[in-house]
This record gives sequence, C-alpha cells and structure tokens, in this order.
Amino acid sequence: MASFTPLFIDGKETPASDNATFEVFSTTASGVVGTSASASSADCKAAVEAAGRAFKTWEQTTPWYRRDLFLKVADLVASDRWRDLVVKTTVEETGCIPAWALGGWIGVASLLRTAASFANELTGMTFPSSSIPGGHCVMERRAVGVVFGIAPWNAPFTLTVRAIAVPLMCGNTVVLKSSEFSPRTQALAVQLFHEAGFPSGVLNYISMSRETAPVLTAEIIAHPLVRKINFTGSDRVGRIIATEAAKYLKPVVLELGGKAPAVVLDDASLVDAANAIVYGAMLHSGQICMSTERVIVQRGAADKLVAQIQTLTETLTVGTEENVKLRPLFSEGSAANVLAMISEAQAAGAQLIAGDLGRNGALVRPHLIKGVKPGMRLWERESFGPVIAFAVVDTPEEAVELANASDYSLSAALWTSDMYMAHRIAPMIRAGYVNINGPTFHSEPLVSVAGLSGSSGYGHFGIDDFTDKRIVATHPLGRQFPFLK
Repeated sequence: MASFTPLFIDGKETPASDNATFEVFSTTASGVVGTSASASSADCKAAVEAAGRAFKTWEQTTPWYRRDLFLKVADLVASDRWRDLVVKTTVEETGCIPAWALGGWIGVASLLRTAASFANELTGMTFPSSSIPGGHCVMERRAVGVVFGIAPWNAPFTLTVRAIAVPLMCGNTVVLKSSEFSPRTQALAVQLFHEAGFPSGVLNYISMSRETAPVLTAEIIAHPLVRKINFTGSDRVGRIIATEAAKYLKPVVLELGGKAPAVVLDDASLVDAANAIVYGAMLHSGQICMSTERVIVQRGAADKLVAQIQTLTETLTVGTEENVKLRPLFSEGSAANVLAMISEAQAAGAQLIAGDLGRNGALVRPHLIKGVKPGMRLWERESFGPVIAFAVVDTPEEAVELANASDYSLSAALWTSDMYMAHRIAPMIRAGYVNINGPTFHSEPLVSVAGLSGSSGYGHFGIDDFTDKRIVATHPLGRQFPFLK
C-alpha cells in the first residue's frame, strides 16, 4: 500500500483541509509510490500565520539556545536509525541509486553543525555616531521574519535541510514547500527538527499538486507575513518566483541551474581529470545543478581525454536494478528533451561519439558529443541528463572565453599541473565555485554554492542573506536643532 504524507502545520500533522491529495510517481518504479496531502489556500494561510505567531517568541531566543537545538538535530540525523530511514525513503520515492541517497544523508550532520556555529557570528557592533555629538549606535543582526522555502526533488533531504537550516538558526520561522516528486522524503526533514524539540509553528511543511502549485505559491509569496523567499530549482521556475516576489519588493535567494564547464589544459593529469569528469557528469544520471555538462579541452590533450572518458562511460551500467550506476531520469519528458538537445546539436554539425539517441521510457544511456558550440541549445541550456559536450581549444585564454560563454555561473573545474597557471586562470572563470583538479560537483557548508546572476540565480544560504542589519541610535538629551531657532 502506498504511503501517505500529511501536512505539518503549527506542530501537528494534518491532512489538507479539503482532504485533497495527489499521487507521487516514480519512473524507476513505473508507477505510484505514494500519496500526499495537497494543501488548500486555507492550509497555506494557516501555515504562514502559524509561522508568524511563532516568530514573536522564536526571534527572542538566543543564538546559543538555537545552537544547542541544532546540535541535537545533528546528533539525531547522524544515528543509524535516521541514516536507514533517509536512504530507504529517498530510494523508494525518487528511484535514485542507494549511493546517491546515502550521499544525501552523509553531509547533513556537517551542514547542521556548521549552521550551529553561526551562533558566534550573529552578533552586532557598537560605535559612536559620526553625525550626532555624544550619540551612540548599536548595530544588530536581526531575523527577517517568516521565510518561505522551496526545495527540489533531486537531492530532496539535503536541499530541504539547507532551505530551512540557516533561516531557522538566524531566528526566522519557516514555511517549507516540497516538490510534488518527493514529499515523503522532504517531510522527513521537518520530522527530524520536530523530534529534536523545535517549538510548534517554527517550522511548517506544505505540499501541493502540480496543478495547484502556481496559484498557491503566488498566494504565499504575496502574504504580508512572508518577508523572504528561497528557491532551489530550475531557472524557468526561478524566474517566475522572482517575478512574483518583485511585485511586493521581497528579496529572494535563488539557487538555480548549471552548465558547469571543466577546463582541461594540456599538462593536466588526464586519468584524474577523466575520472572526475565522468563522476561529475554521470552521478545521479546528470540530474545535479553542478553536473559537468561542458568539457573544454586544450588540443594537445583532447584525443587522450575523450578516449579515457569514453572508456569510463562504457563501464557504467544502466537500468532500474539496485546495483546499476544510472537510473531513469525523473520523467519521460525530461528524457525526450535531453535527446532532442543532442539531436539538434548533431544536426548543426556536432559529432556524436557515444550513445544511441534512444531511450527506454525515462532511461537514457550516457552520451558524448564533440564539436558543440555557443548558439546550440546543448551549449546554451542545462540538459539535466547523462550528457558530456566537448569543445577543443588552442590556448588557456580561449578555454576561459568559452567557459564564460554561458548564462550559467554556478560551478566549474580547472585541470592543470601548473599551480601558478591554475591560480591565474581560476579567477578568470566566472563561477561561484571553481574547483582546481576536482569535479564540478562540490560545495562547502560554510559558504554555499551560488550563482552570479542569470540562469544560476543569486544569493547564498548564509547569515547575510537571512538577517537584516538594524541600527538603534541613541541621541543625547538637550540637543539644539537649528531649524527650531
């Protein structure tokens, strides 16, 4: 029997107020893997208002009180019980390989402990006024209020925890919206915080059907109590979220798509580069915002690198079985789009060197294609599939120019044995993260991966983005105001 995922509002699990539900589908299971409550407009309003009420007291807690709660959450999630629960639920619901689900659990305790350490940075400063003789100013970091967080399906547990952790640590309260593809896994994050003792209303969880999501999401953004929004997902939806928020001049943190380039120079360790590129491109069937999508290689290394990557991809098993490396993409529409992008590039002159341009439902084999150029959709747009596009260049400067020929800016990699060259070239690549001799798929909990505007979005999951710097200025009594003389 398929499991049911309820809403979580004001400390209580609840069905939708109108008892609406939606089914959760998995391409790996080829069918329904669960049902979820589908929030109504009244439910969304109730979640926001519960967060608004809770904010009045939660904001007044000390950073060290919140730190201790976070450390408790971290200890809980690090247990074998929570590891098994997260991995089992993620695999059952999203159809990913167990190794990806395990990876989605492994880093969460560190993320939470890093968030807890921010208690030491939630401080202020005092300084004498520069314009009021005898005046004194206190600057405080204060929580912004109710934060509306939206997290995606592709790394559902990790990215849900990220969407709520820093906002809560900063003293905000949160309304979290799940993806319609992974409500049960994302609800686990809320269950985890509740089990650790977070007060009612501080963290609220809603899910909704694909059909009702646009209208209800807009209603939540418009609610006067919602002060900030964070969204992780596609740039298409990110633009919609940003547009809705702009109507009310509300700030947004957007972590959107990627088209990560790996720049490989002639002197690179090609064995290491090939291993990292295949890992970065094919992990989770390429459905990661930091996936390696473009390989820009200097001519002297091109043939050997392509051959090594081709050899590695030929060893990757594909299917729905437990021990395969690549599972189906999240939808058949996504699989069809990936293949269409490859076909269009091939028709425009690119050379397909691996892959059959076929699919079995949502299952797509690894594809390698040479001669992809700016202007082709495969160069310009995120594929979100198991595809590597190659471009060959003559100089490092030309490689940088091509790496930057994109509206995406989330992450990149640079491969060279010359560290002087590496530290000259890396800052020239326009990306939030540039990994020297490492995969494009990497981020640190202390400073989150972030785009530099455009299709990768903007803003960090850090305290600067979820607090306001507010000033209390003390004026001396007895001041004389020239206007009144």
